[in-house]
Amino acid sequence: MIVAPFGRFTEGRVPDPGVASLFTRENRWQARLDVEAALALAEADAGLIPKESARAIALTARIEKLDIKRVLAATASASHPLVPLIEEFARTVGSKHGGWVHWGATTQNITQTADVLVLRDAHRAILRQLGRVLRSAATLAEASSGLPMAGRTHSQHAVPVTFGFKVAVWIDQIVAHTQRLERLDDRLFCVLMGGAAGTFASFGGAGRVIEAGVAHRLGLHPMRVPSRAINDGIVELVLVLAQLAGTIGKIGKDVYALMQPEFAEAFEPVPEGTIGSSTMPHKRNPQLALDLLTMSAELRALAAPALESMLHDQEANGAMTALLEDVSASAAVLAGDMLARLEVIMDGLELDPDRMRANIALSAGMIGSESLMLALGEKIGRQRAHDIVFEVAQDAARRDVPFLDLLRADPLVGGVFDEAELRGLIDPAAYLGLSQQIALELADCARETSERIAAVPDRVPVMTR
Repeated sequence: MIVAPFGRFTEGRVPDPGVASLFTRENRWQARLDVEAALALAEADAGLIPKESARAIALTARIEKLDIKRVLAATASASHPLVPLIEEFARTVGSKHGGWVHWGATTQNITQTADVLVLRDAHRAILRQLGRVLRSAATLAEASSGLPMAGRTHSQHAVPVTFGFKVAVWIDQIVAHTQRLERLDDRLFCVLMGGAAGTFASFGGAGRVIEAGVAHRLGLHPMRVPSRAINDGIVELVLVLAQLAGTIGKIGKDVYALMQPEFAEAFEPVPEGTIGSSTMPHKRNPQLALDLLTMSAELRALAAPALESMLHDQEANGAMTALLEDVSASAAVLAGDMLARLEVIMDGLELDPDRMRANIALSAGMIGSESLMLALGEKIGRQRAHDIVFEVAQDAARRDVPFLDLLRADPLVGGVFDEAELRGLIDPAAYLGLSQQIALELADCARETSERIAAVPDRVPVMTR
């Protein structure tokens, strides 16, 4: 797994999301021991191994009881991802009971199920981050619900919106991705316990009973077909995180643009002492927004290899398994790192209402052309009104003459509306539509989603001790 192998220089500005630590070797190995313990206890319940041995295995399944250096050395010589850990585990359990360790299981039964346990913890950590982001976004949307600014399409002035409406767009997408993550449960959090090819042959007639016992102890679901070639649940997680990355990248792009001096409408928080440039002391660089753009690209790029990992040939292909193992871990860590930065941005975004008003005024009223066209269209028809307003606007731009002056001088427009009516029609603050209402509605939606997420437990207990 390669995710910013040398770290990011902005790490000191954001809270630790706690996701990368889940994928440490020690934590992943502990998850494998948890699976081995659950397997032994389930097999004992099914009468496949002695209960005394199962209890000994479960009591010993702690990473701190093993000689890690011995495992690492054996891994180097044996060139196997699990056997050295199993051998050390069996040695630590002791000769009387250690022979029952890993009974009937194949490597991927343990490693993939353990990876699912780790991904479940990462999934919950990411949901909690989303909850915090949504709380901050709700506050921001409310506070700026009625703050007019220029709406922009194709990077040009379109119609006026409010900044709260812009935040509502962000919230809507984040809530949708949150719901997608919540709906993954029954497809993602599954135990893979079917033996070498998924037929349960090594467990005799007790395969389904053992699978159910392992699933119950680990808080996972059984698989309809416990095949090593079935990995769509984990792939789906990566794809949802890639979608989330797309939305967060768009937010980063918005903030990046709005921080430009030419816009200067919104700024990510910059703590005292932050250096923008080694040579230009005046610079206030959008460091966290740039991080979002970088990480978004990295995470979205993982969607393709995740889909590639579904191409198992026959009953299993270790290359596909290893590919998805790396991709899913990288996606989870990137998502956590992105959300940590988005949380800081959303919580401390600084707005400049005066600059927003000044930027709206740059088009000298032309941002209100749609309002005028529709009002005029009620008198003379929409298409004719469009053509007239279009010509006046183009003339104003070519000659650098105030839009209002040309509207008053136009025989048709000036004959229909007096100056006060024209000023009202092209007033940006009078043409915000439902911007404020939508912002407030989405603020409520964000809070409701955040409160629901807060009820999700930090971790699902593993009942093997």
